[in-house]
Parts: sequence; C-alpha cells; structure tokens
Amino acid sequence: MPIQTTPKIWMNGKLVDWDDAKVHVLTHTLHYGTGVFEGVRAYETADGPAVFRLTEHIERLFASAHIMGMDIPFTVEELVQATKDTVKSTGLPSCYVRPLAYYGYGEMGLNTLPCKVDVAIACWPWGAYLGDDAITKGVRLKISSWTRHDHNIMPPAAKTVGNYVNSSLAKVEALKAGYDEALMLSPHGFIAECTGENVFVVRHDRIITPPTSAGALEGITQSSIATIASDLGIPMVAENLSRSDVYIAQEMFLSGTAAEISAVNSVDDRAIPCPGPITKQIAGIYADAVRGKVSKYSHWCELA
Repeated sequence: MPIQTTPKIWMNGKLVDWDDAKVHVLTHTLHYGTGVFEGVRAYETADGPAVFRLTEHIERLFASAHIMGMDIPFTVEELVQATKDTVKSTGLPSCYVRPLAYYGYGEMGLNTLPCKVDVAIACWPWGAYLGDDAITKGVRLKISSWTRHDHNIMPPAAKTVGNYVNSSLAKVEALKAGYDEALMLSPHGFIAECTGENVFVVRHDRIITPPTSAGALEGITQSSIATIASDLGIPMVAENLSRSDVYIAQEMFLSGTAAEISAVNSVDDRAIPCPGPITKQIAGIYADAVRGKVSKYSHWCELA
C-alpha cells in the first residue's frame, strides 16, 4: 500500500520534516535486520484522535528490545508522549503509527554491543490491511510452505525487523497463488499465525487461538478480543490447532492492529461460514471500542 506523507516524523527526541527523516546507507539494521518495531493505530473519537492501547504497544516495543538485548535510550513514558506529539503533528483524525528502534550508523559487523540505538515514530493514513470489506466478505487463506520461526532460531515473541522476512516470503507466495493471506505452521505442524495477524477458530461455540509456544506473537488486539469475548460470556482458550481444525471451523477470523478484525472465508479452498455470528459480534464491539464508544473500554483509548 502506498504511503501518504504527513508533515513530521519524530526522530531521536525531536520532530523533523518528513523528507528530512533520513538514515545513512550503512545503518546497521538495514544490513542485519536487528531492529524492533510496533504497529499502532489512532482512531477518531468524539474527543479527538485517540491512540488505541498506546502504552501497551510501547511496553511491548521495550519487551521486544529486551529480548534482542537492545537498550532503548528513552523511557516508556517518553515514547508514549512522543507518539502523541507525532499524531498531533499530522492533523489527521485517525492514522497508523509506526514506532521503530534500530541500530544506527557508526558500526558494522554482527556484534551489536557497540552500536547506538536510534528511535523513530512515523504516522500516516492507512486503511484496513486486508481490505475494507474483509469483515463482511472474508479473506482466502493458504497454508504456507514457509514455516513460522522456532523459538530457538528467531524469537517469535519479539516484534523484530528481521523476523518479518519469514512473513514476507509467505505473504508473497500466497498472493502469487491467488490468495489474500498465508497461514503459517510451527515447526511441529501446528497453526502459528498469519504473516501479521493472530488466528481465531470457533469450534463447539468456543474461540480457540494458537498459543505463543506455537510461534504466535502475543497480540494486543488479541488481548482486546479476549476481554470482549469474556465480557460476552464466550469461552476463549489458547490451544494447539492442526490444519484439519481450521478446515472444519464453525467460523474463523484474524486480528492485528493493521488488519483490525478480518473474517476468513476459506483455508486451502475449504469453505468456512463467513462472517460467523461470533465474528460479527466481536468485530462490532471492537470497532466501537477503538473509537471510544464503549465506556467500559474507554481506558484503552489514549487521547493524543
């Protein structure tokens, strides 16, 4: 999706003009992929733009950095405020937000210990990642030939720049084959996640989502769905799922900050009822919650 420019990008403590937000070609992370990032959204609310679960996203950025042995030279609170300042600078009622911590220019080689850490935060308008009609029409999934990372090869719990080479290979393979998205398996053959979304399968009127042990990233949208499901009295558990389990799902949906909530209409050309009643109910509440329309979830919305 083409990027629409906005006035400013926050870099290392100050807002700079969009076109001046540049890095050197010998920036370490450009060569070795050892950065960490987040995907966050700000939504239009009655009180102005609000960033959905912003503090949790920045805390996860720091958790990813800790797993990678990277020391971010700012506090959580400083990056929360920096995000709000960047959102305000766009003048947009809603936008996508990309915080990124990366090893900058000055060192080369695989040893990251001497490298300095730079931080940037950018915002731009971005629609639903899998399409605006993904909740109503659903998306077609293909089980990928590419296996999701093993915990002892690349840490899937860290939202690390280099990890997404794996996801990119799977995504492009699926698109070239005529599908909308790839469904990735763990090294043990269990459902892990899609290339950038958590997976939810409804069977016997309960929601099942793959555990982190299968290689799924611990999602913030996933956490929101768990809360909404609990409040609705719908059982939700983290359990291993086989490919057969998804073929015979009552309904199935995906979640992620970029994708929001997207229904699934088929996996490997096995049709799945779409959109199912549980999917529609949760997606409707989520869409209202992110826009500050559900009072019990208003604490999730941090005004910019």
